[in-house]
Amino acid sequence: MGNGISLMEPGKAKIPNPNFGSGVVFPPGPASGAFLLHSRGNTRVEEACEMYTRAANMFKIAKNWSAAGNAFCQAAKLHMQLQSKHDSATSFVDAGNAYKKADPQEAINCLNAAIDIYTDMGRFTIAAKHHITIAEIYEAELVDIEKAIAHYEQAADYYKGEESNSSANKCLLKVAAYAAQLEQYQKAIEIYEQVGTNTMDNPLLKYSAKEYFFKAALCHFIVDELNAKLALEKYEEMFPAFTDSRECKLLKKLLEAHEEQNSEAYTEAVKEFDSISRLDQWLTTMLLRIKKTIQGEGDGDLK
Repeated sequence: MGNGISLMEPGKAKIPNPNFGSGVVFPPGPASGAFLLHSRGNTRVEEACEMYTRAANMFKIAKNWSAAGNAFCQAAKLHMQLQSKHDSATSFVDAGNAYKKADPQEAINCLNAAIDIYTDMGRFTIAAKHHITIAEIYEAELVDIEKAIAHYEQAADYYKGEESNSSANKCLLKVAAYAAQLEQYQKAIEIYEQVGTNTMDNPLLKYSAKEYFFKAALCHFIVDELNAKLALEKYEEMFPAFTDSRECKLLKKLLEAHEEQNSEAYTEAVKEFDSISRLDQWLTTMLLRIKKTIQGEGDGDLK
């Protein structure tokens, strides 16, 4: 938007503004005149911000998401021109939310712009929240898991810095789950062990620790049976309550079946566990990967 000052003739300054009619000419004057010029210019930009925002909301009502996103984005840029960082970041977020419904990549661009402003302001918790939104767009819309992982990691880092450990752990668990799917098992193991260790002494969270140690052991198991045995012993020693869990008992049955190369015993142990605690897609995938390491299994299933 043209809001720059151009000299028309000595002693006069004109602010061209194609969106609001003809330019306004101010007479020459002392310093107060310069202040008036600056003030009037800011007023024009503020009016433009309001008009873009109103237009964006009208586009939202009409479900024209791209136009709404563009209008919010223009408002955000004008807010920055006015040095209104918070308003600019808010408008970039509004633009991102509109673009999510029409142009996921543009939504990410707008949210990244908002994140830059929030981090510059020291608002790391809010920045983390928007990194999660970007990660979710990469998960659901663009199917780029590596980039989703990167944004979950950045969100976790910001949450840790703000002592929001519970929120950081949620992001890290997402990273671990995807890392395991991408066969980055060591990365997944480190996260599951870290989160398990952090939660096992918390009275409200300790029952979740068994799940994290279970998943870490499965990742070990896919890589090496001996490592899985050693890890299981370590987890039982660290967290005695793990020993009596169904997850620990399943691991011991699976290790025994794997050592004997007995695919039927392996499958039976999984089916017994599944009859009480339904396996989700992640667990099913990991258990199948382990089963395929039993001789003769090839592309077997868990049935």
